[in-house]
Amino acid sequence: MTYQTHPYAGDGSHTGSYYAASANPAPLRPEIVGEVEADICVVGAGFSGLSTALHLAEKGYKVTVVEGARIGWGASGRNGGQIVNGLNASLDTIERRYGKDTARFVAGLVMEGGDIIRERIATYGIQCDLKHGNVFAGLTGKHMQELEARWKLWRSYGIESQEMLSRDEMREHAASDLYSGGMIDHKGGHLHPLNLALGEAAALESLGGTIYEMSPVTSVDTDAARPVIKTAKGQITAKTLVLCGNAYLGHVVPTLERRVMPVSTQVMATEPLGEDRARALMPSDVCIEDVRYILDYYRMSADNHLLFGGGTVYGGADPKDIKAKLWKNLEKVFPQLKGVKIDYAWSGNFALSFSRVPQMGRIGQNTYFAHGYSGHGVTGSHTFGRILSEAINGDLTRFDTFAKLPWIPFPGGRTFRVPYSVAGSWWYALRDKLGV
Repeated sequence: MTYQTHPYAGDGSHTGSYYAASANPAPLRPEIVGEVEADICVVGAGFSGLSTALHLAEKGYKVTVVEGARIGWGASGRNGGQIVNGLNASLDTIERRYGKDTARFVAGLVMEGGDIIRERIATYGIQCDLKHGNVFAGLTGKHMQELEARWKLWRSYGIESQEMLSRDEMREHAASDLYSGGMIDHKGGHLHPLNLALGEAAALESLGGTIYEMSPVTSVDTDAARPVIKTAKGQITAKTLVLCGNAYLGHVVPTLERRVMPVSTQVMATEPLGEDRARALMPSDVCIEDVRYILDYYRMSADNHLLFGGGTVYGGADPKDIKAKLWKNLEKVFPQLKGVKIDYAWSGNFALSFSRVPQMGRIGQNTYFAHGYSGHGVTGSHTFGRILSEAINGDLTRFDTFAKLPWIPFPGGRTFRVPYSVAGSWWYALRDKLGV
């Protein structure tokens, strides 16, 4: 089947984020011009595409990556930068929905993404401000009951890197009166995500991989024995094609578009707070997210900007005033920051699946895809990249397990998925507010 459309417009420049302003120097890669032959072509130079490509290059494959804008232009270069282990869907939800064997399989790989990231940083000398530890914060007694149930469940699956935190212990991580306690994951962490993506791209090229930028895909033919992608000025014919556009693949492949919904989340960065003030606010320098349905997440950058994110806009639209949207919540967490200057504010899309479980599969015989991390893409994308590389290399064991999981369409289809999801978010936000 051949699909034709432009996935997104614009000149491909990075959004005006703290990450773009503090990115490591990186070369501009050329766009595709003319006809190119490739053994393996990966569409998308975010974490999913780069992880897949780098794993394959390490196995000796010649890999070509095609990016519509710049390396890490989408969610991979805009996110909160938190290494959060697990999927959006909890292990008990997966166990209830798919059975204990599937839950055991998922539990066996939920820590893998963080390990892959740390290995990449060490092996290739990637400078991305890696720090250790992440905390899940509870605002109510009910939240603490949920966290303790999660802690016990994960321990039952052999995951022992987490420990519960009392109210006083929580203050050792965040100088805030908002929280009743929390749970720390010592195998979590945080980093500069755009610099991680840029470092992984450089690592791929060091192994002989090729990257084209500014080459948005206009059509994809997955029916041919050798899949073909076309861009405005060229095309690539490949033995194997991997689609990793996630929330920014656009309408290029309708088969995939209807499986997920773009959702935007917002982040802002304060002015530099200085070492003393930063440590007073966040003594342990971990990253933090609360456990509400519409959550806050925050951390301190290497140069002591507080990066504070949250909020969702279903359908992927950017809010008119990001600072106004986030400021009220920031001031609830840290009222001592009243009046602080905001240096950067930006928005970006992630791909939400209805089940909150990432999806992986094949279209035809030689086109693979992975998407739908539902807000947990920093770690999930690195794990799925490895699994895709295993499948392409002939080991379908883990790929088949995910590919066989049924995907659930959004109620109302493409027309009504946004209002349906908004209504659902209102309901869960009300539950959070009422503490029920």
